[in-house]
Amino acid sequence: MTGEPRARLQASDLQLGYADNLVVDGLDIEVLDGTVTAVIGPNGCGKSTLLRALGRLLAPRRGQVLLDGKRIDRYPTREVAKILGVLPQTPVAPEGLTVADLVSRGRHPHQAWYRQWSTDDESAVAEALRWTDMDAFADRTVDTLSGGQRQRVWISMALAQGTDLLLLDEPTTFLDLAHQVDVLDLVERLHQEMDRTVVMVLHDLNLAARYAGRLVAMKDGKIVVAGTPAEVLTEDMLREVFDLDAQIVTDPVAGTPLVVPIGRRHRARVPAQP
Repeated sequence: MTGEPRARLQASDLQLGYADNLVVDGLDIEVLDGTVTAVIGPNGCGKSTLLRALGRLLAPRRGQVLLDGKRIDRYPTREVAKILGVLPQTPVAPEGLTVADLVSRGRHPHQAWYRQWSTDDESAVAEALRWTDMDAFADRTVDTLSGGQRQRVWISMALAQGTDLLLLDEPTTFLDLAHQVDVLDLVERLHQEMDRTVVMVLHDLNLAARYAGRLVAMKDGKIVVAGTPAEVLTEDMLREVFDLDAQIVTDPVAGTPLVVPIGRRHRARVPAQP
């Protein structure tokens, strides 16, 4: 008999902001081991700010973040980087950097003055490239790749880093639908085949429902509701959080909730629900 999954990340009473701008206030969240969580909400609600705090890229003004039960600000930076990988929104690689060179940077937390590049590092980079189907592009420069290929390279770098907890900030931004699905299929494989715990910020509610087992809906720096896609994606929530009239139907492919927006021109045509 197995117990409840342990919390990998916990935040309590978080207050976050930049200069005089308060973005998040009094927020609590828990990320359980072995889950995929998608944070959703309108622009400017604090999704990316929350992710930065969970990844120790932004210090809280109040409250704390725990990583595996210990305050994240009390870990040495190198130790955090061995446990937790962060893929920021629209990351940029230095001009002329090759795919292999970028992925090899994921091994930096494992380097020290007494331990330089090793065969283990070489194997980790090669395996990360193979796993993401980017090994054939190892000698290409990152700036010559398509958007979807670049996202695969950044995910390869996180894999080479060897962390089992990944924070992805809008990994599908600026990608066409086919490449969005491609990247999220890769994230799903990371979870299912490599047992990675993933937290990602997503804008597309239907893709969030399809690929995440848990959704966290935010508005004005606070969590409005969290739970399974079926629990979170309700018509009342969409109206409250997104100011959106919509109907919820069942995705014929995944069986998850599917949001069908109702434009103002079409409201009078929507049949009443039984």
